[in-house]
Amino acid sequence: MPVNNAFSTLRHADFRKLWMADTLSILGWQIQRMAITWHVYELTGDALLLGVLGLVRFAPVILFGLFGGVIADQRDRRMILVYTHLALMLSSAALVIATISELDTLAVIYAVTFASSALNALAGPARQALIPNLVPRHEIAGAATMANLAMQAAMVIGPAIGGILIAQTSLALVYGLNAIGFVAVIGAALAIRTRPEVVPQRERGLTAIKAGFVFLWQTPILLAVMGLDFIATFFGAFTNLLPIFADEIFGGGPNRLGLLLSAPAAGAVIGSVVFSMLRMPVRPGLGMVACVIAYGVCIVGFGATSTLWLALLFLGGTGAADSISMALRHTIRNLVTPDNYRGRIASAHSMFAMGGPQLGEFRAGAMASGMGAPLAVIIGGVGTIMAAIGAARMVPQLTHRLVNANDPESELPGSNT
Repeated sequence: MPVNNAFSTLRHADFRKLWMADTLSILGWQIQRMAITWHVYELTGDALLLGVLGLVRFAPVILFGLFGGVIADQRDRRMILVYTHLALMLSSAALVIATISELDTLAVIYAVTFASSALNALAGPARQALIPNLVPRHEIAGAATMANLAMQAAMVIGPAIGGILIAQTSLALVYGLNAIGFVAVIGAALAIRTRPEVVPQRERGLTAIKAGFVFLWQTPILLAVMGLDFIATFFGAFTNLLPIFADEIFGGGPNRLGLLLSAPAAGAVIGSVVFSMLRMPVRPGLGMVACVIAYGVCIVGFGATSTLWLALLFLGGTGAADSISMALRHTIRNLVTPDNYRGRIASAHSMFAMGGPQLGEFRAGAMASGMGAPLAVIIGGVGTIMAAIGAARMVPQLTHRLVNANDPESELPGSNT
């Protein structure tokens, strides 16, 4: 039976278990990120040390992300989720004990943050690679959309809930609630009845990582998706310039900055919800290219306007376009990648997705120092649009049909409804 929208994927019991538990886990993780950020500020009041916290979170992704992909392709992905979330639960418990016993030094917080980020780098590829095993092939787009919706909603709601909990209770209680949340993922992983076959592989360690990159290099559509993601976020990154816009363009200071920072997140949630209600596209690549172009147009519009409400509208548009593009990127990756490579390709995709914004914010800052923030943002938006058009021209198969809802071969054996 053809599926009309993303919410229909929740009729699959195994996917529904994982999605509900994952939603709770991501929400708890976002709350804990907020709590740790406040904890460091409360201990030090030092902006530089808050910046170091970002480095501590990012470094494990570079160090362990690719190995997480290898493990996801060579081991039972369900059990990887169980073991990593058991360890994550212990890391949150360590923060509870350290906070209550007043042993919550900066070194302890950094160490637990590093360990937690490393565990997430190992769990992420397994989680992403498991999802396509739980739904039929022609519903992968819907499953990716639902996973994206959970992430976007948690990123908006999590910090707000974290702030309220910290103000009304304590940091220790917040860490404790997050530890309990990880139990949901462990229980869901153990309850999943689908048992994807683990194919024995000869490659190990660096050899397996190399094999993953060889597959990526030999698959133009995947290179196009990841390359476009990297280039679009490189040119489209400008969050670090928003304080300049808040102060110099809109003349409002911190209150205006809060609005500017919230608008993309709100747009992302709205975009994800609306997209999840629509019929899933059979040409996800074409949709992705259209979203990246829309993303660039909204960036140009934001850089060119001096009217606050219009700027917020354009920022909301960037969030909506990016959230839909993200769901479509994950859809293409899962449709094109064989199961025995899904973990490695997911980890490589994560590194592309993180590298673009990091380098892009440096690009934006350097350009803004020479030509002003508005022009730097406008040029970045134009670069994003050109990248999308170039990708579609260079790799025509990016816009081809990938999903056939009437193809019986798109059904996965043993999918439970």
